Amino acid sequence: MRTTRRDLFKLGALAAASAALPSIAAAATAPPVARAARPLRILILGGTGFTGPFQVDYALARGHKVTLFNRGRSPSPEWGSEVEQLHGDRNSGDLSALAGREWDVCIDNPTTLPFWVRDAGQALRGRVGHYLFISTISVYADGAKAGITEDAPLAPYRGSDAMAETRETLMADMAALYGPLKALSEAEARRQFGPRATIVRPGYIVGPRDATDRFTYWPHRIAQGGEVLVPGDGRDPVQIIDGRDLGEWMIRLAENGTTGTFNACGPDYAMSTDAMVHGCHAVTGGPATFTHVPAEFLESQEAGFPIWVSRTHPQYGGYGAVSNARALEAGLTFRPLATTVADLLAWFRSLPAERQAKLQAGPTREQEAAILAAWKGRAA
Repeated sequence: MRTTRRDLFKLGALAAASAALPSIAAAATAPPVARAARPLRILILGGTGFTGPFQVDYALARGHKVTLFNRGRSPSPEWGSEVEQLHGDRNSGDLSALAGREWDVCIDNPTTLPFWVRDAGQALRGRVGHYLFISTISVYADGAKAGITEDAPLAPYRGSDAMAETRETLMADMAALYGPLKALSEAEARRQFGPRATIVRPGYIVGPRDATDRFTYWPHRIAQGGEVLVPGDGRDPVQIIDGRDLGEWMIRLAENGTTGTFNACGPDYAMSTDAMVHGCHAVTGGPATFTHVPAEFLESQEAGFPIWVSRTHPQYGGYGAVSNARALEAGLTFRPLATTVADLLAWFRSLPAERQAKLQAGPTREQEAAILAAWKGRAA
């Protein structure tokens, strides 16, 4: 139940398991999307996981031509002939399907390993106009203080050869490697694509299709009602971004030819833990009450809760208050929290019952009750 360094370094990581999950049939009807002034040829590396499908949907609505490149393990029949599907395997270096082709834009969704970026650059050299790379705020060397900007120092790599790192070595030491390898992947993107590269650093990506259940824990738990444990004093900052907001903004960055580095964290106001849980409750309704348990007590119980990080945490206290000023200036916008919560719950409730019964994040009801009992009985 403890929030581990591994969990924190996975901030912003795309959940590969979500590729196999159902589409968002129950989500609220979106307003009409205007056509772009100029149609683009967009290559999306990945495209069938969490945010990729949102990019595809929005790009098609805007009138762009979309090509996906991935291993083909998560078919996307919902687009049919509208989307070209190319298959290969970046892990084995098989990018032959890209040979001889040209695109205006390439969006790189799933990359964590620098050699993936190197190989993509070599395969696409001179044949793609703009490269957009989804990174993470885990690249920062120091996450302790609020207000982290894009110019803050990055986490150093302490291994012997970053280009020799594989998915297996990454998974074996996620805590030490995730942030540094993402940082080196960014550097490789700039090396391969120069001033035509855009780096986007999200924090927690949430909403429909999220297989991690990190944010899902909160509206799901609050909808169940009863006494809900809220970690900390309620004033710790929280930042999340709906996967649709991230995906659609990536397409707008491509349309505008926007380059640079951006923290893609939301919302566009300061949101506290209390604001998050009460915002969820405003959507779910029902008889729920909230009990705050101090961070120090939770630490003594080795108890952690998803999304939340204490603002006094010596390493990650600033992760809920990263500066997004540059991204806002570049046109990043956010759905209301209520929309994200409602659509997320509708999607989650469309999943099989056995999937709903076992969340991938957060304490069980029994574990939560035990912590609350221990907190109330501390003076007995």
